[in-house]
Amino acid sequence: MADTLLFNALREAIDEEMSKDPTVMVMGEDVGHYGGSYKVTKDLYKKYGDLRLLDTPIAENSFTGMAVGAAMTGLRPIIEGMNMGFLLLAFNQIANNAGMLRYTSGGNFNIPLVIRGPGGVGRQLGAEHSQRLEAYFQAVPGLKIVACSTPYNAKGLLKSAIRDNNPVLFFEHVLLYNLKEDLPDEEYYLPLDKAEIVRSGADVTVLTYSRMRHHALQAVKTLEKEGYDPEIIDLLSLKPLDFETIGASIRKTHRVVVVEECMRTGGIGAEIVASISDRFFDELDAPVIRLSSQDIPTPYNGALESLTIVQPQQIVEAVKKIVTKQL
Repeated sequence: MADTLLFNALREAIDEEMSKDPTVMVMGEDVGHYGGSYKVTKDLYKKYGDLRLLDTPIAENSFTGMAVGAAMTGLRPIIEGMNMGFLLLAFNQIANNAGMLRYTSGGNFNIPLVIRGPGGVGRQLGAEHSQRLEAYFQAVPGLKIVACSTPYNAKGLLKSAIRDNNPVLFFEHVLLYNLKEDLPDEEYYLPLDKAEIVRSGADVTVLTYSRMRHHALQAVKTLEKEGYDPEIIDLLSLKPLDFETIGASIRKTHRVVVVEECMRTGGIGAEIVASISDRFFDELDAPVIRLSSQDIPTPYNGALESLTIVQPQQIVEAVKKIVTKQL
């Protein structure tokens, strides 16, 4: 076992896959000599050369289009967005090209492409650097969407994403890069379509992902002291959602709280609530509670910023409210 920071876990995943497969390469702004904006690719250019760690101009639409073309011809590109919000400049390339070419080519092309980088609401990074792109891309056919939350799942999921023959949007939260965890010495992979039961419980199912996993676990410390027994599920895969795990939990608890950092309108939580209503309505003993970010650009002011996103105390109150209704 090795004690590893999350950004180094991602680096290990890329390094291991690049060493196994010469078609794996990385492109993006400052990914080579500088080592990436959060040091995920630090010094890899020394091992693999400038063409496999390709520093690009500040032109997201151009290098994303180039990566799609490279994937079509047999390479396995990893795009690093210096900040995931900037990749909105490449929305057309990601949606119309990466997401759809396998279908529109009649299956003649695979698009083994990973698009990864820092996102989420940081600490006073301002509105344009605090984007949550999962809301923008969840409706695009052909994309897989993954959100890591710990060093362990970051490494295992990224290795699987690199090996997948479909385009994968891989979301890393800017405030989780310095999380530390013991990782196995042996190689491992995690499935891209399975949620993780973080804590088993009987009272209520708390569905969450990314940084909010840790807010939920903070809330659990308070809830346990007061006799509540929540089940915490980290979705990990945002597209497709793991309804097998979600459904099994709902059949046990019959109550759901969705906790996300995504915006409330049209967010991942909205899709989850709609899908639960479609699939598991008769299992519910209470309406689903959805805790989401407010529908405003993220303020730069630190105090205002914290008010826009879900805090642990709100999770505590939501669990008490939905469980108390049934007592």
